[in-house]
Amino acid sequence: MSTKPDRHEERYEEKVRERFQEVQSLLLDEQIEGFRTKFLDMHPYDQAMFFQEQDKTNRMNIYSYLSPEEIAEVMINIELEDVTALFIEMDPRYAAMVFSKMPADDAVDVLNELDKEEVASFLTIMEKEAAEEIKQLLHYEEKTAGSIMTTEYVAIYQNETVKETMQLLKKEAPDAETIYYLFVLDDSKRLVGVLSIRDLIVADEDTRIEEIMSGSVVAVSVAKDQEEVALMFRDYDFLALPVVDFQYHLLGIITVDDILDVMEEEASEDYSRLAAMSDTDKRDDTALTSAKRRLPWLVILLFLGLFTASLIGRFEETLNEVAVLAIFIPLIAGMAGNTGTQALAVAVRGIATGDYDKEGKMKLILREAVTGLITGTVCGILITIVIYLWQGNLYLGLLVGVSILASLLVATLAGSLIPMIMHKFNIDPAVASGPFITTINDIISILIYFGMATTFMSYLI
Repeated sequence: MSTKPDRHEERYEEKVRERFQEVQSLLLDEQIEGFRTKFLDMHPYDQAMFFQEQDKTNRMNIYSYLSPEEIAEVMINIELEDVTALFIEMDPRYAAMVFSKMPADDAVDVLNELDKEEVASFLTIMEKEAAEEIKQLLHYEEKTAGSIMTTEYVAIYQNETVKETMQLLKKEAPDAETIYYLFVLDDSKRLVGVLSIRDLIVADEDTRIEEIMSGSVVAVSVAKDQEEVALMFRDYDFLALPVVDFQYHLLGIITVDDILDVMEEEASEDYSRLAAMSDTDKRDDTALTSAKRRLPWLVILLFLGLFTASLIGRFEETLNEVAVLAIFIPLIAGMAGNTGTQALAVAVRGIATGDYDKEGKMKLILREAVTGLITGTVCGILITIVIYLWQGNLYLGLLVGVSILASLLVATLAGSLIPMIMHKFNIDPAVASGPFITTINDIISILIYFGMATTFMSYLI
């Protein structure tokens, strides 16, 4: 039974590949009408994949075969980091027309990746109405609700009838990004309700919108962080969410497809920070660009490592007396670093998903402390037994075992507390990267280990 989905998937991929080959042949033979028919019959995602496989010569031909509106549909299905270069290679006037036909929020995403001079050039030759709409969105701060919303929505008024609304819907729906929800305004254009398309269709023609709308409408401020908006989509299962100003005037809507992009962006950003990089490496980055991104954290970690080495040097006398202590330094430091990273991952995810707000900070801290105590006790007992059987020294085994217990407890607490403290001061908790936490816990574990070894030196000799 488990092989059936795989077989179906393989068949579909085979069909797509056959279609690609067919369309490729029509493109190379310059059979314009045949190419247009077959290409436009494909799913927009497949169109984008086919387009990206082409070299520049073929892409230039495709630009001439398709209208700006048809190319716009292709562009919105291509990753942002790839689509920017495609606009640069187009004829500027053609590119401006493509921007005009794209959803405004998608066009803004691309323009934000370009130089100011290039943006100004495109806006100058773009259709006036589209340019004005895009300019409004460009003014919003990045990573806010305003920067990801679209102004292509259908708004209706509460004093209109169902019949009047249906006529408006037929007129405006083709240009709207979604019509699953219709947002209801009062005479002052303030958001007062929401109406589903289903409720509109089944209502009598003479019924007023205010009689069938839901007055319980959830909206977000235009300045709200995009990550918080994503959490609202998750919690409420929205397909679209209205964006309002401080007076509750409707400014735009955010659709679920934009939120999926936000979730991917935020996950990628957190991943890069957890790996101690300022940003994730892109496919087209040079070695120099990648090195510039990674070096700042690595330099910080280098100096922290030097500090760790100097700490070990301060316990040189202890090491001279009991040289066997050096064997277990990597063990204790490594265990503390690994435990801290695990706690860090749980803490960062808890903050990102809002679990800290739901469960309470103290409850989560207590849970992590007990977790650290349990794991530390188990690992401590195991290593005590192993060292006693290996070295024949019970006190050495106890020293290492207790050191691991204390180090794992402290490392677990550090891994959970540091992100919470950073979050409290409005610093992204992902900045408390894995390597950073690991190095901090190395220092703590060495202080514990050698501090105890120095204190109980008489039992070890």
